[in-house]
Amino acid sequence: MEYEFICCRKCSKQDTENRLKRQLQITLISAQDLRVASSAFCRCRHLRPFITVTTSTTYGAKQLKVYKTQVDDKGGVNPTWGDKFQLHLDQTFFSGIYLQLYTKHLMMGNTQLGWCLIPATDIFDRFSPVGSTRFLSYRLRDSDGSRGHGVVNVAVKLEGNPPTPHPQQQLLTPERNVSDMVIGIPVKMLPEKNEFSQGQVTG
Repeated sequence: MEYEFICCRKCSKQDTENRLKRQLQITLISAQDLRVASSAFCRCRHLRPFITVTTSTTYGAKQLKVYKTQVDDKGGVNPTWGDKFQLHLDQTFFSGIYLQLYTKHLMMGNTQLGWCLIPATDIFDRFSPVGSTRFLSYRLRDSDGSRGHGVVNVAVKLEGNPPTPHPQQQLLTPERNVSDMVIGIPVKMLPEKNEFSQGQVTG
């Protein structure tokens, strides 16, 4: 009987986790006004930026996938990528998409230019139908969490059917503290029209 109870708990946790996940497509569009942090050892004359993408989740036991854009060798401080990735993200307060922006250097390796965390609450909205796209801009943070230099622009498209609600199941309690979480600063939420080409980014 004890074995059956443990099995049911595992199944219940897996079922809850699956119901919370949503499939989405994120496009890393561009960035503006990048600069190497003053605390960084590298003094690069020409930036060759790229971005890594991971999902932050309340279920931290699993190994997370890391995605990477191509390196922009020509854009310098205003790079463009247009790379698309398919992700699965939990619909919980503590979930999000973690972006880290680097510049590639042949001799010194990669130097971080900044990072931001896109909260799941910025992506999921009960009024947003499947197939809808949101264009979002975030100001970058330095490695210590302070305000950094530059803005990154992304597009997020919801895919797949929304999960079926299950009111009888209580959501798992996250194991992290709200006070420990630092997120990126939203600069502007654009309407469903790509205005990045016009440079209309405020903040």
